[in-house]
Amino acid sequence: MQANCDLADALHAREKSLCTYLLGMREYFRWAARLPLGAAPDRARLSAWIAQREREWDALHEDPDASYGDLPLADGIDPFDEDAANRELRARGLVYGAGLGLFGAPMFFLAERESDQVRDGVRVIVAGAELARGFTAAPAASRGGTILVRTDAMRRWLWTRAETARLGSPDTAFSRALHAYCSGAVDTVNAVESMVRGETETLVLHEVGELRAATLLGSEWEDMLLAVKDRRAEVVLRAVRDLLADCLVTLPALTARAAARSLYFWIANFDGMRRALAPELAEACHSDSRDLDLAALDRAATSGRQVWGNLAVDLLAAWRRGGGEAVRRETAGLAAGH
Repeated sequence: MQANCDLADALHAREKSLCTYLLGMREYFRWAARLPLGAAPDRARLSAWIAQREREWDALHEDPDASYGDLPLADGIDPFDEDAANRELRARGLVYGAGLGLFGAPMFFLAERESDQVRDGVRVIVAGAELARGFTAAPAASRGGTILVRTDAMRRWLWTRAETARLGSPDTAFSRALHAYCSGAVDTVNAVESMVRGETETLVLHEVGELRAATLLGSEWEDMLLAVKDRRAEVVLRAVRDLLADCLVTLPALTARAAARSLYFWIANFDGMRRALAPELAEACHSDSRDLDLAALDRAATSGRQVWGNLAVDLLAAWRRGGGEAVRRETAGLAAGH
């Protein structure tokens, strides 16, 4: 299983920006070396590990016979057949994930299974310590009627954010969210651990929103996403669906609960194309203020359900009319306007 992760990395890991790549490799090394979250990697050892990893990736990239291998389960299972793999692994207390991420990059992982429950008709699986993974480790994903939350990936992602926050201004949404999880003296490790437990629910809410958006948009949306080969267009399409998901489920649920810590967490991760496309949400967040305007956030979410739902429908109509080129033009206009 790790061999498939390595091949995916060889083909896609270095597509990131240099800063994102180096931060990701630092975190990946900590996972591979089984270092505690708070341990600063030895620079010489980290550099040597990155160089060795890149040599291995180069060899895989140049090998014309390199391909994703069947999983060593039953009589051999296709590595993308997540359901079949999990039927075999369930009794062993393990969970397997396989899917396509940004720009069609395959993502695989194998982890210990912490919990498995059905919630409002949706199966929610929470994974713990990871035994195999690649460079990119998405904290949560939804496929079909199942949500997968990777707490190990989430923990490492949050720790990277916490390290970055300590180097910058303490008065940021993420710093406020992290501080809200500190009890007494600032203890980053315990705060991150508490945040993992507390914000798993926020990740689940977003993925429930993704599933609800998928029901509204139908299978054509995924067909469009896979067929559009323009990277900028894909980023915009994913941002539109993320905004629709959060306005459908995440924000209404968090504002109804007055979940301040979780709203700071959401605001801290409201960035990139989503923030550029939705300035009204950014304004409602008051990210430069310590005060949360729950009514403003709820109004923005209510408006956003219609705005992003209509826009997603319009993008699908463009796809039906003119295929990928029409979608590229539409998304280019959206990105340029923001």
